[in-house]
Amino acid sequence: MNCIRRMDHFTVVTDRLAQTQAFYERLGLQVGARPDFGIGGVWLYAGEQAVLHVVEVQHMPALRRGALDHMAFHGDDIVATLEMLKREGVAYRLLRLPRPWSTWQVFFEDPNGAEVEIDFDAAQKVPPHLKDGSVAQSSAS
Repeated sequence: MNCIRRMDHFTVVTDRLAQTQAFYERLGLQVGARPDFGIGGVWLYAGEQAVLHVVEVQHMPALRRGALDHMAFHGDDIVATLEMLKREGVAYRLLRLPRPWSTWQVFFEDPNGAEVEIDFDAAQKVPPHLKDGSVAQSSAS
């Protein structure tokens, strides 16, 4: 008996629905059908599958539920993804799995502090200027 067949979705709570939706749309997810739960939110799809449920709350909960470390996706174009993160001012960590996998991994936070991982095929090439995911700090502080 297999109780689990595949991953279905992650859920993120937010008090910044529009910003969160736009963030994930820039990563390639698309808003799709969602039941009327009587509360704000969106379901974001990768193809035919709703992989991310975003639930709107008035105030972020002080105590977080569970111990989920991060959510992970598989991506197609690492260069376009890293360029978009840089352009949007999103700091990221770029790692590579040890051989024989050598998969590229990009880690960053969404607007709500949830950690996101996107994995990319090992054969993709990353230009040197994109290997550092730090974000320049504004001098207006």
